[in-house]
Order: sequence, then C-alpha cells, then structure tokens
Amino acid sequence: MNSLRVRIGVLGLALLTGLSASTAGTATAAATAAAPAPTVEEQRLDRTVPLEILRRSGFDAPVTEFARDLGTASSYAQARRVVVHEGTALWRRAVDRAQGRGPAGGDLSRDDDRPLYWARLSMTREVRTWEPGFGLSDSQRAALLDVLERTSRGHTDIRHPHGKGLKRILVTGFDPFTLDRDIRISNPSGATALALDGTVIETADGPARVETAVFPVRWRDFAEGTVERTLRPYLKQVDLFTTVSQGRVGRFDIERTNGAWRGGFGDNDNVGRSGTIPVADPASQPQWTTTTLPYKEIVAADTGRFPVYDNTSVTEIPADGTQPVVRPDGPTPGSTARAGGGGDYLSNEIAYRATLLRDRLGLHDVLPGGHVHTPVLQFGAGNTDPATGSVTDPEFVHNRLDIIAQVRTILKVAAGSPVTS
Repeated sequence: MNSLRVRIGVLGLALLTGLSASTAGTATAAATAAAPAPTVEEQRLDRTVPLEILRRSGFDAPVTEFARDLGTASSYAQARRVVVHEGTALWRRAVDRAQGRGPAGGDLSRDDDRPLYWARLSMTREVRTWEPGFGLSDSQRAALLDVLERTSRGHTDIRHPHGKGLKRILVTGFDPFTLDRDIRISNPSGATALALDGTVIETADGPARVETAVFPVRWRDFAEGTVERTLRPYLKQVDLFTTVSQGRVGRFDIERTNGAWRGGFGDNDNVGRSGTIPVADPASQPQWTTTTLPYKEIVAADTGRFPVYDNTSVTEIPADGTQPVVRPDGPTPGSTARAGGGGDYLSNEIAYRATLLRDRLGLHDVLPGGHVHTPVLQFGAGNTDPATGSVTDPEFVHNRLDIIAQVRTILKVAAGSPVTS
C-alpha cells in the first residue's frame, strides 16, 4: 500500500509537472499571440514607393540593423536600450542627412523628409509585431513604442543653449499625410524641421538657435497629450515658437486664430475624430486661442517667392445661432468654434494646443508663438499621377527647398520683431 502510494504520488507529481510545463507553454504562446497586427499606417510599408524611398536614401540599412538588434534582446531592459539608442540615432541620421553631413546613402535628395517617416514606421512595426522568447506585456510593448516615437521624432533631443546672447527658437513639423491619395507625398514642414534642427539664424536682435521636433498625423496621439508633454518643458525657456504644417496651394499663412474643434477628417490610420479638442481642465478651456507671432512684420517682409498672408478667417457658431458661419475677420464674442484659420484638422489642433499651453503658463504677453502654414508641396507638371509618376523630380525638390528657405527667413523676421499680444 505504501509502495502504491509512492507510485501514485510520483505519477501525480509527473502529471503536475507536465501540466505546469503545458500551462507555461500556453502562457508563453498566449503572450506571443498577443502581439498586435500592424496598424493601417504601417501596412503601407510593403508598397513599392516606401521601399524605393528607403532604398534610395540608404534608410533601409538602419531598419535592418534595428530588427537584428531587437531580435538579440533577451529582456525588456535590453530591448528598451536598443529602442532608445536606435530611435535617437535615426533622428540624428535624418538631421545629418538633411544638413549635408555624412553620406547621402543614395540618389534621393538630402532635403527629403520621407526616409525618416518610412524608416520609423518600419521600426514601430517591428516592435509592434515582435514576439520575444521572454514574453512582453502589453504595457511594456506600449512603452517601447512610445520611446521609439519620441526619440525618432526629436522630442528627446531638444537642446537649447543656456546663458545670454543667443535666442532660442522651437519649431515643430509633421509627418506626410493623405497617403492613400498619393503615397509619394512629402511634408515640407517635416523637411523644414530636419533642415533647421540645431542651426543658428542671424536676426536683427542677434543669433538665434533653432531646435525642432516632428509630430504624427494621428488623432489618438494628440488626445494622449503628446504636444503638451513635448513642449511644456521648453516654452518657458524659449524666445519664440511656431508650429508648422502644410496648408494651401501657392501661399504661406500666418494663422491668426485657432479653434477648439476637431472636424473628423481621417488621419494616417484612417481614423476620424470630431468634437471639442480634448485637453486637461476642460472647464477652463477657451473656444479660441490667438497667435502672438509678429504677423504684421512677417507679412510685410520679403521672405521668399511665395506670398505670405495674415489669415484672419474662422468658422463659428454665433452666440445666438445654431449653424456654422464663416467669419473673415475672426470670431465674434461668445461664439463656438468650428474651424480656426488653419481649419479643423491636426494643424489647427497643434496650434490650438501649443498656444493654449503658452497661455496657461502665463506667457501670452511675453512669448511670440503661433502657427505657420506652408504652401502645398507639388510635383512637377508631368509627374502628377500617383500610379505612374516618379517619387521625385527637379521641380518637387526645388519647391521643397524654397519652402524650407522661406520658413527660415520667416523665423528670422519673427525673432527680430516684438511680440504681438
């Protein structure tokens, strides 16, 4: 009987051991299976144009290196070190390439912002779909994606000098967007951010150092506070800031007024959001914020070949009305926002969030800041069909270089002029 009990006990232990191993295997499999699918934005990576842009810029190399190094990580801590290092390196590589440092990596012009965009997406897809042997929780994966986004966008690389004698300027740009309309698209605001990061501009009041960052075209990131988290540490340190995005054909606009409304147009994940812009402390949220950039001086200056306008138009629901009304001269008292001068998309939202943050920090009367819309970046006349056209052409490059140069001159004028309150 004792021998039988021993045999039964041994058998039970073996069964429990097998069950534990099976359970552990199931848990590992579950963790592996939990790796999410690529986003809509990341799914565009396998098309011909992104692959060509990466190859012709040499940015396919860091993507391959990232996948290899991430695959060797045997813990979350090691994975995080890989992500921080290579996300930061990707930003610096893009800035260096745009500013003529190091090898071009291919025949794509150095001023192109698209290699950074598609390389970043390649890396986020790698992290999103990665199935490491040690298991990765949802929160750990989200943290890796967050640090990759921030480091590869320059959000952690803002280094304004201290001391007197050098002004400090902060500029933001955007990723390409409307990619389902034309996947070849470039965003001149992102290209401007790469071209100007860390550069010095000579203004009427002396030299000014420019630091930049690039933001995603995704409603979710804005609702989660990426703009405020990035800008808040620096607004009290800088002498000027401007958010920049692509706007209208053939013109620059200095947007006078920003509205607290999302219009719902699809973002890069083909997600639309409408309603009041979600911010902290909504009870004190204004319907409108205004620029403090010296728009009169900017508009009057000769900054480049594109005309620059002081755009005062908004769309509002009047205090005594129910339907939206376009107001060419700005909002009326008590009205509800339906579009700022820059519309109701993420360009208006970044302008609204940045200027609201300025005001909540008590800087409205002392810090020049607002939004600049660049001209739409257009391909050459014979290269307008997304299905058959080239990813670049001489006119496309010429237009982008002219836009970058004109933003730089606008900053020069703005930094040498008084704040508009």
